[in-house]
Amino acid sequence: MRQIFRTAMLVAALGGSLVTTAHGQERVRIGVLNDQSGVFSTYQGVGSVIAAQMAVEDYGGKAAGKPVDVITADHQNKTDVGVGIARRWYDTESIDAIFDLPNSAIALAVAAMSEQKNKVFIGSGAGTALLTGEKCTPNTVHWTYDTYAYGRGLGKAVVAQGGKKWFFLTADYAFGHDLEKQAMEGVKASGGEVLGAVRHPLGTADYASFLLQAQASGADIVGVANAGDDTITSIKQAAEFGLTQKQRLVGLILGMNGIPALGLKAAQGAQIMNPFYWDLNDGTRAFAKRFAERHPQKNYPNDMQAGVYASVLHYLKAVDKVGGAVDGKAVVAAMKAMPTDDPLFGKGTIRADGRKIHPLYLLEVKKPDESTSKWDLLKVVATIPGDQAFRPESEGNCPLVKK
Repeated sequence: MRQIFRTAMLVAALGGSLVTTAHGQERVRIGVLNDQSGVFSTYQGVGSVIAAQMAVEDYGGKAAGKPVDVITADHQNKTDVGVGIARRWYDTESIDAIFDLPNSAIALAVAAMSEQKNKVFIGSGAGTALLTGEKCTPNTVHWTYDTYAYGRGLGKAVVAQGGKKWFFLTADYAFGHDLEKQAMEGVKASGGEVLGAVRHPLGTADYASFLLQAQASGADIVGVANAGDDTITSIKQAAEFGLTQKQRLVGLILGMNGIPALGLKAAQGAQIMNPFYWDLNDGTRAFAKRFAERHPQKNYPNDMQAGVYASVLHYLKAVDKVGGAVDGKAVVAAMKAMPTDDPLFGKGTIRADGRKIHPLYLLEVKKPDESTSKWDLLKVVATIPGDQAFRPESEGNCPLVKK
């Protein structure tokens, strides 16, 4: 099985020239498409590929009696590159399903293409709630999180703790816009006030001008509506700038992998939303140990990588139920019809709009003296049931949902 993975990944690196349509009909082929060299590479990257490989191995290496291949590619956070890879995978390399896909603009384009070509798209790294809203399709499942759950959840929680006046530092692309919108609505619905916002390009190196605007706003809270290395860089520079002396930073999507770069001393007490943490139970701890043994940097898995593992498992169950992977719409329908159950997210469901439902955890960064190891970073403060964490199905305007 490991040889299959090595061969498949080599083929992907060579542009797929060795793969024929006939070959694809004899196998189930899934692609992990994400950022492997840019600002999101630590948060998905090779870790998501490892997670997919582990899921296939744990499932037994076959679905519907056919061997399962995992290939991967780097979309470089460029929409044209990502869309081009997806089209090539679907048209000439017989890929049946695409997983992960951080970068909401690329995710939305690939979701539409997957419907057009009757393939399957399962977003784990993708954030935009449009995937289960106005842009939902019968070929899409949104697995791990979305901007509604994170933005609304943290917005409400921080206002409840006294953070009434907000200013947003937002990444200037689809994901950032959506995250800002959801957080703003959560703040306002809870009685808070939004004083303004400023937007920055992806991969910004110098945040001084943006931080000056945040500082001058008079806000209590600066909501950091970006992701990946942009979050770490902006929060670090805000601390160096002295902004945190009078204002509180809230990283709306500050993930576990970013905390070591910030350091527990700087990050302690910060709260984040997540549907997965490696130290939740025996199942998550066992997976994390196996994952770290295979990861080049020995990193522990984050929620998005865990989402790839769990969604691949459920996808393969659906392929078995349908009897093949050719009809993407039928496979997604089977995924929705079956309850989900895996060692990382436990039991759950997939709604008609494609939204995977599971609990979210409000997690708090530990103090330095509370941590016993490099990845012992967080503690559970509260659990939010899935039916409360995600946007109500009736409010998303998904055309698949019957009124």
